[in-house]
This record gives sequence, C-alpha cells and structure tokens, in this order.
Amino acid sequence: MYVFSASATATKSFDDINIGDKAPFIVYIDFKDLFGAETLCKVLVMREGFKDIEIEKRQWLTPEKCQDPKIQQADKGLREALKAGFAIQLFSE
Repeated sequence: MYVFSASATATKSFDDINIGDKAPFIVYIDFKDLFGAETLCKVLVMREGFKDIEIEKRQWLTPEKCQDPKIQQADKGLREALKAGFAIQLFSE
C-alpha cells in the first residue's frame, strides 16, 4: 500500500473550491508497484475533477502495518483503501 500527499488544480467548482484553486489530497493506493501506484493516484484524482497533479510525498506501508488493528482503527483512509483498493481524502489547509 502506498500513501501519497498530492496537490492538484480544480477543473470545476466544488463546495469550498473554485475552478483554478489548488487543493491538497491524501491518496491511498493498494498496489505494490510504485510507478503503477503513482499513475493510479493521478488518474483517480483527475476523475474527481482536478488536473496538474503533483505528488509531493510518497510512503510505502508494509503489509504488517496495514493489518495492524491499532493503525486501522486510527486511519479511516487506510480502512477504506483495504476494502476498495484506494481512498482519496481532500483536506483543507
């Protein structure tokens, strides 16, 4: 599982985001290959209505960490990614 910190530019308006605004994301991708995970990250964020995705940080979560009940309890994005294969969280600065 990879976790990415990314930012992207909105191509349409959302509740608190206007067209052209840059927004930060945390993206969880349950994929073992870094290149493939980064590509999926960008495609999934684009599907949500954003462009110019910049991946700023990347972290590999070991299978042991992903299965740790304490970590799962504390991390909703991780739980969602384990079920669906990915999770995208938009957060406000």
